[in-house]
Amino acid sequence: MDSSGVRHITILGSTGSIGKSALEVIAASGGRLKVAALAANKSIELLKQQILTFRPEVVAVAEEKSAIALRQWVKEAGFNGRELKILSSQEGVCEAAAYDKADFVISAIVGASGLRPTLAAIRAAKDIGLANKETLVMAGAVVMDEVKRYNVKMLPVDSEHSAIFQCLEGRPKGHIRRLILTASGGPFFGRRKDELSNVTAADALKHPNWSMGSKVTIDSATLMNKGLEVIEAHHLFGFLPESIDVLIHPQSIIHSMVELIDGSIIGQLSVPDMKGPIAYAMSYPQRMNNVIKRLCLEEISALTFHKPDTESFPCLKLAYEALASGGTMPAAVNAANEELVKLFLKGMINFTQIPVIIEEVMMKHNVTGATLDAVFEADKRARNEAKKIAAAEVF
Repeated sequence: MDSSGVRHITILGSTGSIGKSALEVIAASGGRLKVAALAANKSIELLKQQILTFRPEVVAVAEEKSAIALRQWVKEAGFNGRELKILSSQEGVCEAAAYDKADFVISAIVGASGLRPTLAAIRAAKDIGLANKETLVMAGAVVMDEVKRYNVKMLPVDSEHSAIFQCLEGRPKGHIRRLILTASGGPFFGRRKDELSNVTAADALKHPNWSMGSKVTIDSATLMNKGLEVIEAHHLFGFLPESIDVLIHPQSIIHSMVELIDGSIIGQLSVPDMKGPIAYAMSYPQRMNNVIKRLCLEEISALTFHKPDTESFPCLKLAYEALASGGTMPAAVNAANEELVKLFLKGMINFTQIPVIIEEVMMKHNVTGATLDAVFEADKRARNEAKKIAAAEVF
């Protein structure tokens, strides 16, 4: 934060759903928040619009070809003589993540590719707004050690973890009995296992409450998203897996809860809008006014809760098992899931094959200590194994 009280923000994944929402919050901040740097993957036309609107000083894109085209566009656009640095490749994204004029970095790149840039930001002593749960799923112990080493804040952006963070604030850990992560249940809540074999990607992408990217939306449908969030919560808050529960809450009004040792339960409620937790992370410890629509409790007819059906949706159970195995197992599960979601979206495997193949990958995985090198090797091997198994199966 500069002397005038302005916080300068870098957004990794600016063209994704979280990135776009973060930019909406910045635009509505009245000048309290400004963009320092942006990083994106393939949506170059949208990125151009973001550059014109928010005037970052650094932009990173994944491909050199896109970077060359973007540099030419910037040259032709002029920008009133201001210099705009265009970077490319993962190294360029990491350089953007560490940009020295930024105070805060939103880590919203989807999947395993978000780990290295997030570490680069931490090692540049930037506070982090974490939307990329895979960073902690893959290498939670390593990342949290780096957070402590560089004395930075790791603030959750996922609505569930933001809720837990807010409910825990100021409370001794010894007063907490358990964390309760809520899940909408996705588009297939209530369906039996035998009703899921023929669902399509289009069916799975129809989330009832949230507008998210395709990968996260499929993970929500399989409940893998909630499993990854359990692993993330373990590393963020330091609670054992047996003290982290999941409840299906179809209304998505209570974003998560904390149970205290005296039996009290404290929850965080709001309308389902990611701008809420994004704004809280970027403005912390302050709060911004009128970020999201106000919740009208008198209009809510019911708030219901259900135990997850892990027979129909076994990905949640597999994530718990991966966390119990420790070491490189969570990284392997995450990598296999990422590849299988891609195949499902392409129509190359069916919905119910996702957990079956993940479990096969887990059975074949040789767990080692989760050093960074071991994590990336486990990631590579699990992706190859998942694709190999999927190619051999017929549905």
